[in-house]
Amino acid sequence: MEGLESIIRKHPFFQGMSDEHIALLSGCTQNIRFKKESFIFKEGDPADIFFCIRAGRVALEFHTPHKGAIRYDYRKAGDVLGWSWLVPPYRWYSDARVVDEVRALAFDGACLRGKWEQDPGLGFQMYKRFVPLMHRALEATHLQLMDVYGPE
Repeated sequence: MEGLESIIRKHPFFQGMSDEHIALLSGCTQNIRFKKESFIFKEGDPADIFFCIRAGRVALEFHTPHKGAIRYDYRKAGDVLGWSWLVPPYRWYSDARVVDEVRALAFDGACLRGKWEQDPGLGFQMYKRFVPLMHRALEATHLQLMDVYGPE
């Protein structure tokens, strides 16, 4: 059976990360599966984890009073799901529903933040990887708002 360090190393999000940092990450990681139509997280729940998707697909949804659940984005194999664990108050701002059965690496956010205190270089490497994801999410939100509130 393949070890966690090897699985982490193969995920695109961790390309170029040192063996030392991969080893530190593996101590905060578990291999996990989610069944179709299950929720990985729900809006308002504590955000204390993030996921690197290995297989399957996840829909990001939010709820509106008049339309119910609206799917606004998807994550698939090779993608990262969740960055709310990085920013207090550590709460999810949407739901994540499994579209196709998902296999993922689940990273414990509190464990990682603790390791960053001991090794700031690991924290820097992770932030270098997360900031572009956060930027893309904000760009996508901007485009969606232009579409919703733009001229008829």
